[in-house]
Formats: sequence, C-alpha cells, structure tokens
Amino acid sequence: MDLEEHPVINPNRAHAESLSRLERFAVFITERVGSMGFFFLIATWTTFWLLWNFLAPPSMRFDPPMAFVFWLFISNMIQLLLMPLILVGQNLQARHAEFRADHAYGATMRSLRILQRIERRLDELDHSFRSGKHSTDI
Repeated sequence: MDLEEHPVINPNRAHAESLSRLERFAVFITERVGSMGFFFLIATWTTFWLLWNFLAPPSMRFDPPMAFVFWLFISNMIQLLLMPLILVGQNLQARHAEFRADHAYGATMRSLRILQRIERRLDELDHSFRSGKHSTDI
C-alpha cells in the first residue's frame, strides 16, 4: 500500500475549501460572537447605555429609564439577526467535526490493515524460521 493509493489529506483544509462565501461568513460570525471579547463588548455597551440613561441630565437622556424601549429594540434586533447565523455556523462546525472524525476513522482503519499485514508476514517468517525453511532474503 503506497501513498498514491490513499493520499493524505488535511481534513481542515478540505472542509474550509468546501464552504461557500456565505458559509464562511456564518462560521466567522459564530466564532466571534462565541468569544469573551464579544461578551465584554455587549456588557460594556449595555452598562454604558443603562448608566447614561439613568445618570445623565434629563435633557440628555434618549431612552427613558425603566422602559428602555430603544435599548430593547436594538438588543432584540441583534438577537434576531445573530440567532440564525449562529445556528448555521454551529451546523457547519458540526459538519466539520464529522468530516474530521470520518477522516481519522479511515486513517485508523488503514493503519490497522497495514499492521495486520505486518503481523501476518512476521508470523509467516517465524513459522518458516522454526520449521527450518527460512531463506536469507526477507
């Protein structure tokens, strides 16, 4: 068995090359939104927004406290836009994990077949050596 028969591929690269531009965008968004940096950005934005509308002079407040209608609207829009993108990205990441697992399984099975052939050959050599029928060419 040689490498031409079963070429070694990089499953990460193969998966990345199979993605469309929109799928790459969904994975990009999923990876960024699922980060601590995004969490801190949202937490900072929310804290600033709420504190400004509680503590700023009444004439400078743009979203009345206790209702925060504009803040709720923007937050809901962000959620509505991100939710389907994140789900698509997670599905793509799951597909990538399955692809990598299938590749690893295939590589393991090829290695197992090679080891079994080596073991059979060693058993044959051991048997011929014990029976006195061994030759010098291995």
